[in-house]
Amino acid sequence: MLDVKREVRVPSIQTELPGPKARRMVERDERVTSPSYTRVYPLVVARGEGVMIEDVDGNRFLDFNAGIAVCSTGHCHPRVVEAINRQAANLLHMSGTDFYYPAELELAEKLTQITPGKFAKRVFFTNSGTEAVEAAFKLARYHSKRQNMIAFYGAFHGRTMGAVSLTASKVTHRRGFGPLVPGVIHVPYADCRGGNHKPSAGSPNTIDLIEKTLFRKEVAPDEVAAIFVEPIQGEGGYLVPPPEFHRELRALCDRHGILLVVDEIQSGMGRTGKMCAIEHWGVEPDIVCLAKGIASGLPLGAIVARAELMDWPPGAHASTFGGNPVACAAALETIALLEEELMENATRQGNFLLAELAKLKRTHPMIAEVRGKGLMIGFDIVAADGSPAPEEAERLVQMCFHKGLLLLRCGESGIRICPPLVVTQEHCETALSIMTECLDEMSGKPARAGGSVAGAKP
Repeated sequence: MLDVKREVRVPSIQTELPGPKARRMVERDERVTSPSYTRVYPLVVARGEGVMIEDVDGNRFLDFNAGIAVCSTGHCHPRVVEAINRQAANLLHMSGTDFYYPAELELAEKLTQITPGKFAKRVFFTNSGTEAVEAAFKLARYHSKRQNMIAFYGAFHGRTMGAVSLTASKVTHRRGFGPLVPGVIHVPYADCRGGNHKPSAGSPNTIDLIEKTLFRKEVAPDEVAAIFVEPIQGEGGYLVPPPEFHRELRALCDRHGILLVVDEIQSGMGRTGKMCAIEHWGVEPDIVCLAKGIASGLPLGAIVARAELMDWPPGAHASTFGGNPVACAAALETIALLEEELMENATRQGNFLLAELAKLKRTHPMIAEVRGKGLMIGFDIVAADGSPAPEEAERLVQMCFHKGLLLLRCGESGIRICPPLVVTQEHCETALSIMTECLDEMSGKPARAGGSVAGAKP
């Protein structure tokens, strides 16, 4: 059973946000940190436990973004903390690309077992998701001896030069950094809003576009090294493709000897109820990119590739800190928790949230297209004419913050729901209550009896 006994379960806002300590820290931060950081709201975190966050002024928040889908086992899960402390007392660092130590070996073995595909695999460790994508990019080119890559509009693969060349979710990520890595071609993602069995009206058949247009007019298929794809687009809007999309993409790659690289950085590690989201469609990729939820908050990433693909020689690619022993220890305990209970809980709570959000959609016309799998759920905020309403989506996020619920946006006017996988139905009901209250205010409905849950005492 999930251990939430020590956790405060109800948000509690005691000061006007941001509080006095938070305001002072925000002012100090703005003098010394990069202006490229994108702070969503003035949250200055002091501590976290489970699904709850407490700021420096003592305000408590229900965290439904999990550090952008990173804190998979919740904040400071006791078993993960114990694993970190145990490893830190013995070895902090030795560089796994130059030496050996048990935690890295054990994690590599485990990742070859839990990722899709019943074939021999090898693992390369990184510090982050963008580094995992960079490694996959380099490996695909090295192994295939081909130059070009195909990626999708709406994709987010990271911000380093190879990863941002594959990224096409916001022009901000690319403006001013050109020329980017050459040879990357983008095509439309098979957007299927609401999890229906047909693509959105007017959207092209992506596979036909690649096969019949791209391969005839722009690039020869035998010059394409890999196709990079998110099983469920993250930053692009938490978009779930039609059920045939990934299977047809796999078949297209097989026809032309193209590698299929699956970016599971946000969708993987149990978030959708499967260890990797691509498993929902029964597809076996050639390379899997992992990060975010892999180590419950410690910096770690990895690529897991078919063994025969990882044929680069010693020194061709390496990482001083990738596979750090403390991060590996955290990852091993994280995976144990996912397998024991948290993937099952992601499915259970995700189904509850999807059903309740569908009900909320029926009473609040500004909600459109509820979609997702497990605890990777999105919905759009739209205007009266059905067009995207990004300003209203931002307003909802800010209103929820001031009532004790942490949410993030995605896509043009989407709201993403990605809480820690330890979330309970009680947490979900509280989050839904806060969202409903905010939506009622936005639409001019009278306040409901009982007032905000954010002021309640635990």
